[in-house]
Parts: sequence; structure tokens; C-alpha cells
Amino acid sequence: MADPYASWGLYPKLPQRAVALSWRDQAFPAVAGEVLPRGNGRSYGDSCLTDNGTLIDACGLDRLIAFDPASGRLTCEAGVLLRDILAFAVPRGWFVPVAPGTQLVTVGGAIANDVHGKNHHRRGAFGHHLLSFELLRSDGRRIRCTPDGETELFQATIGGLGLTGLIVSAELQLMPVKGAFFDVETIRFDDLGSFFALSADSDGTHEYTVAWIDCLARGGALGRGIFTRANHASSGGCRAPGAPRRIPLTPPISPINGLTLRAFNELYYRLPRPRRSLQHFQSFLYPLDSLLDWNRLYGPRGFLQHQCVVPPASAPHAMRAILGAIAEAGTGSMLAVLKVFGSAPGRGLVSFARPGTTLALDFPFGGASTLALLDRLDRIVMEAGGAVYPAKDARMSSEAFRRGFPDWQKLEAMRDPKVMSAFWRRVTADTRKDS
Repeated sequence: MADPYASWGLYPKLPQRAVALSWRDQAFPAVAGEVLPRGNGRSYGDSCLTDNGTLIDACGLDRLIAFDPASGRLTCEAGVLLRDILAFAVPRGWFVPVAPGTQLVTVGGAIANDVHGKNHHRRGAFGHHLLSFELLRSDGRRIRCTPDGETELFQATIGGLGLTGLIVSAELQLMPVKGAFFDVETIRFDDLGSFFALSADSDGTHEYTVAWIDCLARGGALGRGIFTRANHASSGGCRAPGAPRRIPLTPPISPINGLTLRAFNELYYRLPRPRRSLQHFQSFLYPLDSLLDWNRLYGPRGFLQHQCVVPPASAPHAMRAILGAIAEAGTGSMLAVLKVFGSAPGRGLVSFARPGTTLALDFPFGGASTLALLDRLDRIVMEAGGAVYPAKDARMSSEAFRRGFPDWQKLEAMRDPKVMSAFWRRVTADTRKDS
């Protein structure tokens, strides 16, 4: 059984101790040393881990508090999963306005990482739909933060990686829908230029847009893939998917390698698929949630995800350079996701989503060669004026972080003095007095 407090990427290996909460009115845990609030642990690297402290497990804060069916305003505890909000809200004609790649994240985690989804070009990130939250600081203060009250703490907490204190509850604005289904259109494209053309053509007409790309394709086929765009359907049709299956064990050696990736990518790209289809939201938005513990497929060494965003002007060149470096290395990703963000910058001091193009890839951890490749990708991102996503990172340098998030020192100033993560210590240690 995997460590219940490992990161989703299973790298790095940092043994954790934890104290669990079960009610939002509990006092801040009285434990020695540093602490870090934690949700469902779907961050990929060390932003959800400590290196010598105690995790505050907030998953027990899992209650819906209030809902206004006329306005779609929902108040809930911070440990509520997006899955549970959807189960409650969709039958009542409402939907989460921002849906990240898994519904198994907590509301607190969605705020702390200011998550984004396939509809960023329409709805922005999670923080754009946050009306208020209650923050518990280690000194015992309970602070209600809104866009107009405790504004600095509000901005620091959105995308603030849990560093400002423990989010205990939040009020969200949901969006109206007519049902649980999506009208989906799927288009195979030949190269990276075709992706950008499809995105430009689709953003004005479709709520959701995203592409899978074959990151091992080279030459004229560089950046080829499958583009998907969708809108909420006005009526239903197919059934909801069945219960998820579970990967029962971790293989001793990862079956994901250069040979299997190349075969999979070729097959997936060529696979016949209907141009138009009606899909349940779980199938369209959360296909990986149908396979619990899929992270085990990467073997005992785990994997690293690299997600970056680069500005619009430099995106075509930077994405070609990134994909070229991956193809040259011969080690790619089955889960290569490409998306053009909208124009709305995040509301948080260190929010990741911003105008530009984002690419997310998973790499089985192969030691020094993997780290060297990701460092190379970081250099391309920095030269393009972009950033790497902290929620998906386990190894970027301090330089890469600071260049991508120039307001990081403002977050450090607002950080709860008792709260620290392994990630934050790694990327800021040489500027802090206690380093």
C-alpha cells in the first residue's frame, strides 16, 4: 500500500506524520515544529509535503454548509471534494465553474493551487469564482477573506500553496447547466500549427477546449495530436460511467518506457473515433478518475510532471523547442496535454494560469537523465518568459520559480510563520533568515 501522505507523483519520498481534523470549529493543531495544511494529496511534487513537520489533514472537513438554489452560491468546508459538489449540484442544475483534470481534489486544495481547467479561456481559474473563505491562522485567529475584505490575505491564499494558514470553509459561485452531458467534437490534427489554428477557431464557440499531443512525433509531424472541444448539452442521453477500477499493485518496473510510449502514441493518434459524440461529464472531464491509483503504473520510483505556461507571443517557438527536446531525448509522456489559456490573469499572488499556452507531461522517474531533461525544458520556459506550475513540480530551481512568479516575496511576507512545505523551503531557502 502506498504511503497515504505521499504526493501523487510518488516522488520525492518524504516520510510524513499527520494530525487529522474533523470539524471546522477545531482549534489550530497544537503540535511542535512546522505544519502544512493538506487536502487529498493530488499535487504531484513536494508542495503537499513537509520535510520535517506535521501535515494537517483537512479531508475530514467534508460537509456542505449552505446552498442557494436560485443563485448557485454554495458554502462548504474546505475538505469537500469537487466530486461531492458535482454529485449534489448537477441534479439541481448547477456545475463547478472550473473543472481541473480530476474531481478528487478538495475545495481547499483547489483554492491553494488556484486550479484551472479546459474552459480557462471562458471562466478563468478557480479563484475567479471564490466569493469568500475562512482562514485559520496558527495564532488562533479566524479571518474571513473576500475580494473586498482582508484583500491582501485573500490574494495571497489563492494559489498560495497552503502557506497562509488553514482554509476551513469557502463560499463558491457555481454556474447553471441543463444536465450532466456534453456535446463533444474530436478532431485529429497534423502539426503544432494546426493546433493553434483550431484553438483560435474554437475559443469563441466552445466552453471547453484541450488537445492531446504525440510528444514523440518529429519533423513535419511535430506537435500532431487530437483536439477536443465541447459545450454543455441541452439534454442527456448516455449513462454515467460505472464504478472506477483500481490498480491493485505497483509493478516492480514501470511498463512506461520509450518503446511502449512510442507504440501507444502511434496507436492513440491513429485510433478511429467519432467526430461528434454525447458524453457524460465524468467521461469527458475526468477520464483518469475511472482508474484509481493510476499513478502506480509508473513503478516504485514514481514519476514527475512538468507543466509550463509561456506567453502568447513566444508560445509557438517555445512549444516547438520543448517538443523537439522531448523527442530528441526519446522519453515522453502518454498524458501530454496542450491548452491555450484565456486572457484573465489569476487572482492570486503566485497563480499559475495566465495568458499563454500550457503544456503538461508526465515522465517516469529515470534518475539523472530525467532531471537533466526537465532542467532543459525549464531553460526554454524561462527564456520564453514563462513559468512552471508549483502544484506539479518536485525539482525546479529557485531561479526558475522566482522568474516565473515575481510576486513570491509578497506571499512569503503573508505566510503563516508556523507553516512550511518542502517545496517552499526548496525554492526560497537561500533568501530566508532560517536557511
